[in-house]
Amino acid sequence: MTLTDPGIAAARQALARGDLPATARTAQAVLAVAPDHAEAQFLLGLALAGMGQVRHGIAQIMAAVARDPQGEYRAQLARLLIMTRQDSAAAQVLADAEGALPDDALSRDTMGCVYARLGDHAASLPHFAHAVAGEPDNLEYRYNHAAALNFVGAVDAAEAALEALLALAPGHGRAHHLLAGLKRHSAGANHVPRLRARLTAAQDPQDRLLLGYALAKELDDLGEDQAAFAALAAANAEHRARLPYRFETDAANFDAIVATWPALARARVSAPPAEAPIFVIGMPRTGTTLVDRIASSHAQVESAGELQAMPLAVKHAAGTRTRTVLDPETIAALAQADLGTVGHDYLARAHHHRRNPNLRFVDKFPGNFHYSGIVARCFPNARIICLRRHPMDTVLSNFRNLFAITSRYYDYSYDLMDIARYYVRFDRLMAFWHQALPGRILDVQYEDLVADQEGVTRRMLEHCGLEWDAACLDFHRNAAPVSTPSAAQVRRPLYRDALARWKRHEAALAPVAAYFAGEGISIT
Repeated sequence: MTLTDPGIAAARQALARGDLPATARTAQAVLAVAPDHAEAQFLLGLALAGMGQVRHGIAQIMAAVARDPQGEYRAQLARLLIMTRQDSAAAQVLADAEGALPDDALSRDTMGCVYARLGDHAASLPHFAHAVAGEPDNLEYRYNHAAALNFVGAVDAAEAALEALLALAPGHGRAHHLLAGLKRHSAGANHVPRLRARLTAAQDPQDRLLLGYALAKELDDLGEDQAAFAALAAANAEHRARLPYRFETDAANFDAIVATWPALARARVSAPPAEAPIFVIGMPRTGTTLVDRIASSHAQVESAGELQAMPLAVKHAAGTRTRTVLDPETIAALAQADLGTVGHDYLARAHHHRRNPNLRFVDKFPGNFHYSGIVARCFPNARIICLRRHPMDTVLSNFRNLFAITSRYYDYSYDLMDIARYYVRFDRLMAFWHQALPGRILDVQYEDLVADQEGVTRRMLEHCGLEWDAACLDFHRNAAPVSTPSAAQVRRPLYRDALARWKRHEAALAPVAAYFAGEGISIT
């Protein structure tokens, strides 16, 4: 035993019980005696990161890796790098870790999570499987494995993994929600009685939200429209009551975008990238994933998924230190930046979400509609496709979908009138972009795509400067992973089930219709 061993053991124990200050103090005491002690640097890095000093934590763990490049250290370093949006660096650390894999379950689950954040769900699978085998009672490891199986299209395996998880934790809300969304359910094969029982028993607010959505989804599959809507409305109302959301916050962003555009239109653009990414934008749940799959079925195109690269590149260029990625201060500050650097930063952030750099790629983050003008200026060769859907179906589809609960992008989506107000501002902003950027944005109506798949697909490919490729008509055969709520739908041929769905709930949506009429939004 060395003099530092008791200190390392004490630091590990403090970390295990969540006492980060004690972990840091103990690790620092070891480093005072042995400044090059890799494990003490590693433990100090974890403690600092856990206390909010993430960049200092990264520096400590990098030093530990330099002295002892073991898998556990690299796994945690990759986690912190992806947390700070350093995707390229995180990907390189993972590649290095593959040469000397850690054996413990936590490290392997961590590696799987980083691969998933990078959009490489196939690469995440063996790590999640190893974690589950190592600690079969860990519910998070089991859930992560099941989610990855779903993303790569292994639906039966995902279902089995979720049922195994629920055998250990019958009230696990996330597992029930994912299970409900794997496929369409039938009268002879559904979980409605189990979901009702679990929802009645649930006390945790997040579990109640997830179970409510799961129940609504399966009732809808069974054709019980009114019961499904009632379950959904109850879940959303309960959750909305806990949110501090104010529509005025989103309205201020819309106002700032329009007000700042004259300055952004004159902003410097030095050496803009020659690349021609395809941006698929629009309100969420309007067909953006469908168009992404159609476009990426082309031989010259791949999907990079829903990237946060443009919002983050804009935030970085603006240099604001506000807590939100998009806000009036950031939009105003961007007008002083060189938009050419935004384009190059965007490409650097997108790099590790691409599989073949020789192909054009699709970024299907719907919220890029906020940044359409910036995209057009950063990328003279970019193509932008905006999905449009019947306004009432857009409101309903946003209300029916549970987005990332912790994301502030979607706080508007739990109340019908909040969604309606948001839609009006989206509609006005897109009209503004069409006037400011003539010819740069192609509007695609979801209903038209369903009615004339080939005709609309030809228009989209022509807009993108691509030759006809019949494979685009067989988008459902595209084997690439899908990590959005539309995963199950885009693995089916085009269907008409979602058209005019709002009419099933016309009475409940009457206030929305009245509001749209007052704002000049046609619903006929």
